[in-house]
Formats: sequence, structure tokens, C-alpha cells
Amino acid sequence: MSVVPDPMSWSWPAEVSSVSTARHTVVDWLRGHRMPDPPLSDIALLVSEAVTNAVTHAYVGQPPGAVRVQVIVDQDEVMVAVEDEGHGLRPRPDSPGLGYGLALMVAVSKRFEAQSGDDEGTRLRAWFSRDPAQATLPE
Repeated sequence: MSVVPDPMSWSWPAEVSSVSTARHTVVDWLRGHRMPDPPLSDIALLVSEAVTNAVTHAYVGQPPGAVRVQVIVDQDEVMVAVEDEGHGLRPRPDSPGLGYGLALMVAVSKRFEAQSGDDEGTRLRAWFSRDPAQATLPE
């Protein structure tokens, strides 16, 4: 990809149906800008996990808010940010998941950051190399 696209952002309600919509929207947008696969597989997995976490954990006990996804592409890498305005990252003994989502996101990304505060939401950012040889998931 010789031309770097402008950053792109989307927002969806933190509902189960938004998980696949977010994943397909991000992947289709990147594919339209000639992003190779891999790293598209890694990015798709991260978007699915991060949006699922927002849907499952962010707004427990309150009406669902939004989950936002931003993608920034430069010459060497892609940055994907997923954020919500929910409760923040904290342990949940009643969690319906297995607890591997964050570890999986860290494993598939080149670099990973999570920022969170009580009732201030969560922002996850992950970077991926645009070089298919550096992707974590094989073709």
C-alpha cells in the first residue's frame, strides 16, 4: 500500500450484534486500502475480542453505551483503538468469559496498551506490523 489513508473511526452500540459488524467494517476498510492478510487476521481477532469485552463488561448494571473503534495506518504499522465509557477494567467474579481475551490481544499484536479508570471507561490500543512476515497468525 503506497498511499496511507486518513485515520478512520466508527461507533456502535455496545450490543452483541456490533461485534461482527465492527470486525467486518474494520477488515473491509483495511482490505479496501490494500492491507495484506496477515495482519488482517490478527486485526480481526483483536477487534472481535475488544468489542466483545466492551459488550460483556463495560456497561454491566447500566444501559449499554457506545463502543468506538479507530484505525490509524502509517507506512510501517496499523494502530487499532477500541474504547468505551463503561466501568473500566476490573475483576468480575461473575464474568461469563474465560478470561483469556486480554492475553490473546497482547499475543496477536506487536505492541498493546490498556488504559482504564473506575467509571471512566477503557481504551485498548494495539499496533500491528504491515509486513505479513511479522504477523502472529500464519496465512
